Amino acid sequence: MGYPMARNLRAKIPEGDTLTIFDVNASSTEKLKSETSSSNLHIAKSPKEVAQNSDNIISALPEPQHVKSVFNEILAESLPKPPSESSRIFIDCSTIDPITSREVAKLVKEKGNADFVDAPMSGGVVGAAAGTLTFMVGAEQSLISRIEPILLLMGKKVWHMGPQGTGLSGKLANNYALAINNIGAAEAFNLGIRWGIQPKALADLLNSATGKSWPTEVNPPVPGVKEGSPSSKDYAGGFGVSLMKKDLKLAMTAADEAGARLVLADIARSVYEETEKEHKGKDFSVVYRWLGGKE
Repeated sequence: MGYPMARNLRAKIPEGDTLTIFDVNASSTEKLKSETSSSNLHIAKSPKEVAQNSDNIISALPEPQHVKSVFNEILAESLPKPPSESSRIFIDCSTIDPITSREVAKLVKEKGNADFVDAPMSGGVVGAAAGTLTFMVGAEQSLISRIEPILLLMGKKVWHMGPQGTGLSGKLANNYALAINNIGAAEAFNLGIRWGIQPKALADLLNSATGKSWPTEVNPPVPGVKEGSPSSKDYAGGFGVSLMKKDLKLAMTAADEAGARLVLADIARSVYEETEKEHKGKDFSVVYRWLGGKE
């Protein structure tokens, strides 16, 4: 995700502005360097160097422990004044739990004298490359006018969900619904096809009736229903079943904190755990294959 996001930033920010980048995978930063003609692209040796030389810092990391580790490193020593802005702002696009995000935000405010906002994204690698990501932002209203133009360099929609932490809450609520809808769509297709209904005819019905959802319309689980969908490419690409399992667990953790009952969560988690064992690396719509759906 980080590579296409950084590429869009470098292409769209003013030529005179410097973009400083870092990735644990050095080949990604070197690739971006080789593909851009701008002299104002600097490869840092650490996340701390990125923060020291930037007004606006964007992070995208896999797990809560990675976010904690990176920000502990950045804030181990006092940061210098921002290069040009009056204040420094950290925009974290990682999908983690709201509890961890609030802890890091507090650390940034106390040790870094800076603002930290959560801005998880939706749209996947394809959306990142096309610059069509959707961002769900948790931040004070006063920061939105500064954050939104930056995010729109990488996406097409910015939803302000409320104060810090609510961007993640919104993302996890959405992905919880997605996790459940995906299983429901797989079961419905499996049921209808076994009754003798043609897959495309069933898809047309579902998508014009009350059974319509993103997994029935955009990412159908049955091969051949929609050209170019992961299911029509042996479930390659798309949103990995491991990532769906991760987001579901994050939603369950956040729900426990909020005291919200999720009666389908344990069943869904079991489905994705079993699916991952048999189909690791595949798009999460592969639940249909795990169910024994006809292909």
